[in-house]
Amino acid sequence: MPEAALFLWRMCNMALLEKIAVCNFRNIESAELEFSPNINCISGNNGEGKTNLLDAIYYLSMTKSAFSPSDKFNFRYGTDFFSLGGTYRLENGLGTRVSLHVEGSGKKSLKRDEKAYDKISEHIGQFPVVMVSPADISLVSESGEERRRFMNSVLSQMDRTYLSDMQQYNRLLAQRNKMLKQEKVDEALLDVFDSRMSAIADHIYRLRSDFASQLGPVAGRYYNMLSGGMEEVSIRYESDLQKGSLESLLASCRKKDLVLHYTSAGIQRDDLLFDMDGYPIRRYGSQGQQKSFLVSLKFAQCEIMKRFYGFAPVLLLDDVFDKLDMNRISYLLEMVAGQDFGQIFITDSNKVRMANIVDAITEDRAYFETVDGTFAKEVCDGVQKL
Repeated sequence: MPEAALFLWRMCNMALLEKIAVCNFRNIESAELEFSPNINCISGNNGEGKTNLLDAIYYLSMTKSAFSPSDKFNFRYGTDFFSLGGTYRLENGLGTRVSLHVEGSGKKSLKRDEKAYDKISEHIGQFPVVMVSPADISLVSESGEERRRFMNSVLSQMDRTYLSDMQQYNRLLAQRNKMLKQEKVDEALLDVFDSRMSAIADHIYRLRSDFASQLGPVAGRYYNMLSGGMEEVSIRYESDLQKGSLESLLASCRKKDLVLHYTSAGIQRDDLLFDMDGYPIRRYGSQGQQKSFLVSLKFAQCEIMKRFYGFAPVLLLDDVFDKLDMNRISYLLEMVAGQDFGQIFITDSNKVRMANIVDAITEDRAYFETVDGTFAKEVCDGVQKL
């Protein structure tokens, strides 16, 4: 896409979420909410629906849950469909509506202003979003698959070819692995697969490498702000393609692959390495330090996406104050208040703590409380059920 056209596309798609309608999504039977363009606070006890609301907002942007790989976990108990609708206000002042309907059969219908997308993947990146949640700990504690999923979720929003390239690469990889399991392998056909996979992998590698090179310094800066400069963190990108093209790597690994019956080199092995003062955060970081790092990582994601789009993505902060001491909470909120993060949604089980913190930041905010998936919005003379 030409630079001028890309700029106009970004600006026309800058949007604030004004309203959401939720039906049968997790424990939310029915809800219609109107939001502040600045900060929105959702309080309630654990398991009442705070996170489910944020996930519904995330789903409207990414067409999938931030937490569940399968839609079967998103249906309210006893139902066989769920639907989401969002009304957004664009930069030019016009409104646009996104509607999504998912059935138990797996059928998914996605429309923008009543017009269906040719491919659901075309919607990714239209309404950029960043989620910060306790589930992010898997980025530190689990395998490289989680960190590759993180890179994919960011880059698929910023590059329209990235998602299709990943899908095509994974299809070719699955077919190559299936061939390697055969009793007699056609090595000439393997050459064809290796060549096709290499061209796609090179593009994915370059995008991931560039993203990681931006991510490390920005995350480090946020961590210094959040920790008061007590520790230094770094992020390193690790890929087989740092040794050469995928085609040459696959050629050198062919004998091993034929014995192992799977592909032993490629971008499916990429990883991000997180260090604190030169040591792996997963082993040497406390719970508070790991939480601070993960918040810094997601804030860095937010800043990089803001640079790309020219505006801040919607920021979803789920239970972000947990495991942080008051000093780090103060640093965190100073960052949110001072870095022009755009529209923000915050959940916390401690309503008083959240109100005290947010009231000191801005007068432009909205408060919601949830009990068993039912939401009430605070107004001047009490609460208003939604």
